[in-house]
Amino acid sequence: MEKIISGKKIIFTGEKETFILRAIIEKVQAVGLECAFVPFTVDALNASGEDISLYILYMDEEVSPREDALHFLIDTMEENGSKLILIGEQIDLNNTAKHLSENLLYKTFSRPVNNDEFIKAIREFFDKSESGEYRKSILIVDDDPQYLSLVRQWLKDTYRVFMANSGLQAIKYLGKSKVDLILLDHEMPVTSGPQVLEMLRSDSETSSIPVIFLTGKSDKESVMAVVELRPEGYFLKNIKKEELLEKLKEFFVLHGV
Repeated sequence: MEKIISGKKIIFTGEKETFILRAIIEKVQAVGLECAFVPFTVDALNASGEDISLYILYMDEEVSPREDALHFLIDTMEENGSKLILIGEQIDLNNTAKHLSENLLYKTFSRPVNNDEFIKAIREFFDKSESGEYRKSILIVDDDPQYLSLVRQWLKDTYRVFMANSGLQAIKYLGKSKVDLILLDHEMPVTSGPQVLEMLRSDSETSSIPVIFLTGKSDKESVMAVVELRPEGYFLKNIKKEELLEKLKEFFVLHGV
């Protein structure tokens, strides 16, 4: 069987590591993936390490997941961009899935688990993950090609990045594609940032896309003019790479986009 090559980890979690769960874990390890079991408690999940792409919650019959551990797991996945597979009886799958947003829950499996389908689902997950499908998408709109290229270079390893060198090009792009966030230059010729924002907000297809302004002016009057347009935020163009990445991470975690 072809091996999956990945530096990412899978964490199996549940009330206890049963014989059946151990057999599932061994099947996953057999295809070359690093995985381990941890009890479904806050302390154990917290100590399970970083760089975890996929959590698999195994629910025993008549044992409901602990609410504190479930909330902790949800917060951890939202912060790290991880996904979850649920295994259990259908009623337990339905009840637990109610607490999860669509972007967190990858798949559900009723017991007994079909091992071939389960391994196939994990393979597909890592294929999609490697292709960048689960990364947040950001459209950068700026008339300065050097600045566009610079910011793209900063973000491309963490996000799916698209670029537009004018407001009209951005509107045209968004007519065909969706993104999770727009970084929009405030001062652009022909069609300014505020005009682009107005067009986005007036169209039901784009009205809900978050917009953060990029501005080169840091004086109070200019900043207030930007804020009055009620974007989701603004960044000064002299922002450093590390700060930009940190602020974007905070934004996505806070807004659950």
